[in-house]
Amino acid sequence: MIQSMTGYGKAVLQLPTKKVTIEIKSLNSKNLDLNVRIPSHYKEKELAVRKKLANSLVRGKIDFSIFVEITSDETSASINHGVVKEYMQQLRNVVQTGTTDDVELLKMAVRMPDAFTTVREELDENEWVEIEKGIALAIKEIVQYRIDEAASLEIDFKQRIANIKNYLEQVQALDGDRIEHVKTRLQKAIDELKVETDENRFEQELIYYLEKLDINEEKVRLANHLNYFLQTLDSPDSNGKKLGFIVQEMGREINTTGSKANFAPMQKAVIQMKNELEQIKEQILNVL
Repeated sequence: MIQSMTGYGKAVLQLPTKKVTIEIKSLNSKNLDLNVRIPSHYKEKELAVRKKLANSLVRGKIDFSIFVEITSDETSASINHGVVKEYMQQLRNVVQTGTTDDVELLKMAVRMPDAFTTVREELDENEWVEIEKGIALAIKEIVQYRIDEAASLEIDFKQRIANIKNYLEQVQALDGDRIEHVKTRLQKAIDELKVETDENRFEQELIYYLEKLDINEEKVRLANHLNYFLQTLDSPDSNGKKLGFIVQEMGREINTTGSKANFAPMQKAVIQMKNELEQIKEQILNVL
């Protein structure tokens, strides 16, 4: 079962004093590109979070975020009264008038350095246990999103592989006519030269030429690659890189067939196969 690398997962936790929102976004990438944004008091858990994400999501450009909204009346910042009063006094001394408005002085004082004291919040292990459950829920949601997204890709892949198989059957059906066309064209060219030819030698050269244009191996290998692609698509694991390698091999066989065709109807079928394969190549980049 394949998975897409595009996905989104979200979990919202309502804790006693805060609301925690966990978001995971994923886009396609050749490797794992992980960006983690979490509040500073959870930083000691970042490595464990990264490991969990890497094990679960494997590959892709992944943005992971934890947002915290305080819902209680408590605050981690408080006014440093002594510092603010000292700033206000110094500002009065600078102005040196008795009509200075204290409110205006206060507005300026609270903008000064160290006007507020922030108490560093320590990690609550019990709280983190709940957040871990939320992370697991968000991961489960994004994995399901990836599976659902890949379902439409799988249908498209199978349809395009079926189309390539149909065009391959056309190529096989046209092969006899192609050989006759090549023979006729060569014979006509010889006749136009108006020279005597050794029939035995002509037959030998013709056989040699036709061997160079033989596409039986390409047809067999392409058919095998098409079947192998479908087998890999139906395997339990999602392996986009492996599917990509198979697509490359399919492309080689189709290109070689086209270069050997020398027959317009067959070349049209080859072009149709190339078109289907290009559509697969574009979509395969998004498979995990």
